[in-house]
Amino acid sequence: MRTQSGSAGFTLVELLVVVALVAILQSLATPALSAIVNSIQLTTAVNSLLSGLHLARSEAAKHNTRTVVCKSANGDACTTASGWEQGWIVFHDSNNNATLDSGEAVLMRQQALPPGVSLKGNMPVANYVSFTPVGTTRYVSGAFQAGTLTVCQQSATRTDARQIVISSSGRPRTVRTTVDRCPQN
Repeated sequence: MRTQSGSAGFTLVELLVVVALVAILQSLATPALSAIVNSIQLTTAVNSLLSGLHLARSEAAKHNTRTVVCKSANGDACTTASGWEQGWIVFHDSNNNATLDSGEAVLMRQQALPPGVSLKGNMPVANYVSFTPVGTTRYVSGAFQAGTLTVCQQSATRTDARQIVISSSGRPRTVRTTVDRCPQN
């Protein structure tokens, strides 16, 4: 029969070494994990808006009527204030004014994006994107409409971003890019 001599626990020095190693590993892993979370948020935001644009384009063709995607803070009306991060709606625009009016069917409502995510459109798509029955984008005046929507994590320094580029044919596509800074909402 064998007997065990001494204690079977850890010494204080061994415990402090393990705690120090865990702290070092955590400090190395946290920035990488943060970058992954930011990337997922950007991708999710882009995919949400992209699905709304695809829906609007296909509905315009399917129902032979103009269909609009516009910024909306409340899901019941279009707005020209702030950016797209506040949310958006997709609706049939039977009177071609890029405003949700009584009797026009709302096809999709998107709630606000998470805090810290910015989604801005350049001038041609700053407030709305309007698809004609043939799938092209046009202003309510009938003029050509194409532009770029940029989504990024708010930052005063260079940061990763995603863009939705809407071509002259109305086809939206995504692009990974970096921006010098990402403005506050």
